[in-house]
Amino acid sequence: MMMNPELASCTICPQNCGVNRYEKLGFCRAGSEIKINLAQLHHGEEPVLSGTGGSGTVFLSHCNLRCRFCQNHEISHLGWGRYYTREECVKLILELQKAGAHNINFVSPTHFSLQLAEVIKDAKAAGLTIPVVWNSNAYEKVETLGRLEGLVDIYLPDYKYAHNAYSQKYSQAKDYPRVALEAIQEMQRQVGELRLDSQGIAQRGLLIRHLVLPNGISGTRKALYELREKLGAKIAVSLMSQYYPTPQAAEHKELSRGISLEEYQDALEAARELEIDLIFTQELSPSSDWTPQFTERGSKLEGKNLHFRGKHIHAKV
Repeated sequence: MMMNPELASCTICPQNCGVNRYEKLGFCRAGSEIKINLAQLHHGEEPVLSGTGGSGTVFLSHCNLRCRFCQNHEISHLGWGRYYTREECVKLILELQKAGAHNINFVSPTHFSLQLAEVIKDAKAAGLTIPVVWNSNAYEKVETLGRLEGLVDIYLPDYKYAHNAYSQKYSQAKDYPRVALEAIQEMQRQVGELRLDSQGIAQRGLLIRHLVLPNGISGTRKALYELREKLGAKIAVSLMSQYYPTPQAAEHKELSRGISLEEYQDALEAARELEIDLIFTQELSPSSDWTPQFTERGSKLEGKNLHFRGKHIHAKV
């Protein structure tokens, strides 16, 4: 395997560990090889992504944040999954396309940005024609995102927090609000507004997710205001109500319950007041039914149409 000098002193994400990922593990706990837990046709994403055929989600192991409330804890924190070569990744992607996926949706890809850029190039050369979705926590460097220009068609970032104190306490990233906003602006520069085909399926553009947390921890009103100020009104935002307390989150009293109907309604009202162009909403459902079933060694797609257990997401203009 040829060594990538950038991974030998890794600073591809804002954690700036500087470790040699061929020999040591940094903050994200990921080595130099791509590690995947699950690939499936996902029917629980936003309708513009899932459509009728499903979104071809590829759940990557590890993460460059340490969110106490992470609903994918087994793969993000514990690193469940198995290693894939570059060639195996391409094969997996093409299998998802053949199975009827509307897109290839890389979930938590940031720490594998350099490797995945090469995989996407190879997949496109081998016949990938559906859009590529970059489904990330937005804790990314603008410089690294620049390496993805022309390869990623749809950016699907989170904007998790409006306040540094909370991003540090619950995700170990004090500078998250500033870094994430800069990253999202770069994403918008690359792909522009969300664009759909005649069937209502996303082909290109930016769709921002914001998970409403209990007790104002996500700072929703301020978060939406900042997105509106930095990106303009013609943005698409998915306001997510699916928060539920995982065992790790339950250790914090303020995170030990799902959000209330009043908290979610307040978030929706804030989005409407700001005249955000497109808002995706969820039915209030604070349960683990939204979370895929991960296995320690990971699962491989075998042409099966795997359904995600969850309630549909609705779009509001």
